[in-house]
Amino acid sequence: MSPLFTQFVNLLGAVLLLLAFAMISQRRILSLIHLFTMQGITLVTATAVVGYVTQQPHLYLSAAITFVLKVVLIPVLLHRVIDRLNVRWDIETLINIPTTMLIGILLVIFSFNLALPIAQLSPSVARGSLGIALACVLLSFLMMITRAKAVPQVIAFLSMENGLFFAATSATYGMPMVVELGIALDVLIGVLILGVFMFQIREKFDSLDIHHLENLKEE
Repeated sequence: MSPLFTQFVNLLGAVLLLLAFAMISQRRILSLIHLFTMQGITLVTATAVVGYVTQQPHLYLSAAITFVLKVVLIPVLLHRVIDRLNVRWDIETLINIPTTMLIGILLVIFSFNLALPIAQLSPSVARGSLGIALACVLLSFLMMITRAKAVPQVIAFLSMENGLFFAATSATYGMPMVVELGIALDVLIGVLILGVFMFQIREKFDSLDIHHLENLKEE
């Protein structure tokens, strides 16, 4: 693979990482959906580039599935969910934004140090992307555990899957197509189930704060 394509894939990985940082600092739910959509576009581009360089046609199909699910279908479903629930802001966070960003920086440093020995053994097109993917996963997990509302946690879960998919694409040239189709179906079903779950929380407690679920222990 030419150095130009390697640098381009690493650039797309850096964009994915910057979007993950933007998501952990964002309180507006609508903006979170837009950032997730941008992550999907970046992931589609990276998958198509790796498919072109490695001459693996199944990566083009993976890119197409990712585009349909994460750029079109899932964002549309999330928009409908927040419209029906009438939510726009996620003000409550368990940790303030500056502290969250500092923890995020430490997680990125940890991710690159952890992935470095593994990346040096990889003959893939962009070995540095493994650290980026791991950092994206950990940042998404950080957002999941620091948000008190259900909708941002769903978006964080989907963003975590983006990091895993980027690692599979750039570090191992993609997973078998059967596995990719199964994961895509699982993600879609998961979003639908979580949507129903959020509606039930809102109907019972008139709020999407997951701390209300603790009340169910007493019933």
